[in-house]
Amino acid sequence: MAKKNDPAESLREALRQSPDSLPLRKALAELLLNLGQPEEAEAEFREALANAPQNTELKFGLARAFFDQEKDSAALVIVEDLAKLRDTPAEASLLHCRLLVRRGDVERAVAMYKKAMEADSDLADAALAAKLGINAREGAEVSDGRLRSKRFDDDDDEAGTEVERPKSKFADVGGMDELKEEIRLKIIYPLMHPEIYAAYGKTVGGGILMYGPPGCGKTHLARATAGEIQASFLPVGINDVLDMWLGNSERQMHKLFEQARQSAPCVLFFDEVDALGGRRTDSKNSGGRHLINQFLAEMDGVSSSNEGVLVLAATNAPWHVDPAFRRPGRFDRILFVPPPDIPSRSGILRLHCRGKPMKDIDFELLGKKTKGFSGADLKAVVDVAVENKLREAVKTGIPTPLTTRDLQQSAAQLKPTTQEWFATARNYALYSNEGGVYDDVLKYLKTE
Repeated sequence: MAKKNDPAESLREALRQSPDSLPLRKALAELLLNLGQPEEAEAEFREALANAPQNTELKFGLARAFFDQEKDSAALVIVEDLAKLRDTPAEASLLHCRLLVRRGDVERAVAMYKKAMEADSDLADAALAAKLGINAREGAEVSDGRLRSKRFDDDDDEAGTEVERPKSKFADVGGMDELKEEIRLKIIYPLMHPEIYAAYGKTVGGGILMYGPPGCGKTHLARATAGEIQASFLPVGINDVLDMWLGNSERQMHKLFEQARQSAPCVLFFDEVDALGGRRTDSKNSGGRHLINQFLAEMDGVSSSNEGVLVLAATNAPWHVDPAFRRPGRFDRILFVPPPDIPSRSGILRLHCRGKPMKDIDFELLGKKTKGFSGADLKAVVDVAVENKLREAVKTGIPTPLTTRDLQQSAAQLKPTTQEWFATARNYALYSNEGGVYDDVLKYLKTE
């Protein structure tokens, strides 16, 4: 949204006059990155790449935008593609290094840092080099990514993340009725009727893996599940687990499960679980395989009971999750979370318009006109419409309410971000659908 004294406004205005100018759009995207607005920068880089899909500088810019938003999986796809070029940009190698550090792949991070320095020594980062132990003095604790002594003590009790008590419930989540019923059957009913489940030898616990395009409410649904049963909610992100030093990621994983066990009943929610439980055959370092094994052991309750620990996970890339997670007792329910349907889209738009000046908005019509839009896309529709109204109000000095036409025009300016995801998912659903895992994707695509 345009702000008073917005340093990017002059570039925005120039782009409105010349919307097809690649240099202008690239300049705006880079300025937005430097201003700490990576989400807006991502949108501009995507728009530019639509017209110049092979532009290396634009690809690298998009990777930077992903990195700043901690969308590491998406950023890695780009930098690994750039690494295949004959003359990989030094900046791309350095960003690749930083991403590998986040993933705990220290040895490859060292190699990427050295590759970047060979191409351009002016990019040297003393703090990063020291962290990786590059050119370390003899006897230093870290040397070329290898730790000489243990980083943390075994009795380090630092908590992984804060336990929440969500107030939202299923009624606060629009649509998703089939998904809610699956979660009730797997998680809620066992807590409400433990004696019935015990009669059939079923314990309270287990896991559900939710997958689908980004921005469609997976995290919101997980939080509402905890609120529905008045349970603790322990959200886990990549950075809560991954550590660059060998053994520490496994230790963090154990602590998080212990924290959940002590807070039972507790919904333990893993976001971007493909980054923590990726296929072991794809893992290029032994640390990644050790972490997956630890994750599986914790889910199995090898050393401690998981009674009352309800594990939910979300991923945009289920095809990267190790198949071992789909065995009984682990993520034995795999649920597809599609983009919202027409009633849900209408409800989401109504929610985001709440508190704003409106006049006779036909939300049902708008729901029909935003096919394929995710919840995040629908928020963007409202934001763009508000931006346009503000621009008019600044010029005329008279604020006017939002109308159906304003939102329709805003939706026409945007494309549903789910299209890119379905292009990839379609291939897996058609050619790698072992056991019918992606049948729901095929069913959804047939209705489109």
